[in-house]
Amino acid sequence: LAESFGLMPEIGAWVLGEACRQMHKWQGPAWQPFRLAINVSASQVGPTFDDEVKRVLADMALPAELLEIELTESVAFGNPALFASFDALRAIGVRFAADDFGTGYSCLQHLKCCPITTLKIDQSFVARLPDDARDQTIVRAVIQLAHGLGMDVIFRRRLHQLIGRNGCCAASS
Repeated sequence: LAESFGLMPEIGAWVLGEACRQMHKWQGPAWQPFRLAINVSASQVGPTFDDEVKRVLADMALPAELLEIELTESVAFGNPALFASFDALRAIGVRFAADDFGTGYSCLQHLKCCPITTLKIDQSFVARLPDDARDQTIVRAVIQLAHGLGMDVIFRRRLHQLIGRNGCCAASS
């Protein structure tokens, strides 16, 4: 609904700011740094997106390395004109994740030139593991491909020995 009324850029900017503000509040003597992952919609990402993110990080005195921006495949790979904005953020340490990877817009050329640092394998490939041999093959191939390109791999929802054995490094809910 917010997307259809054109409210997502404002809402997204608020979410980014509030999440970073909260992370700033948590900082203290006993604070253990962790990566903050924020989903970003297509309508948020424009030519000034990198400036907005840099401003929020500077205002909150947060290291860029602690921020990971999660993009759907269509946003991550769908508009090469945005790669310059993504590259500017990557240059200061911000990480990018392709969310729900494998269900949409990706192709090998995009993986080669897009500034993605993490692939989040869509749960549809993980849900039937280890029973579905085809899903096993796809998951193994994606993990191997991602690692070969220097990317991390995350899967959603279910932990399986197959994934751990093949080098998947994290899970998310």
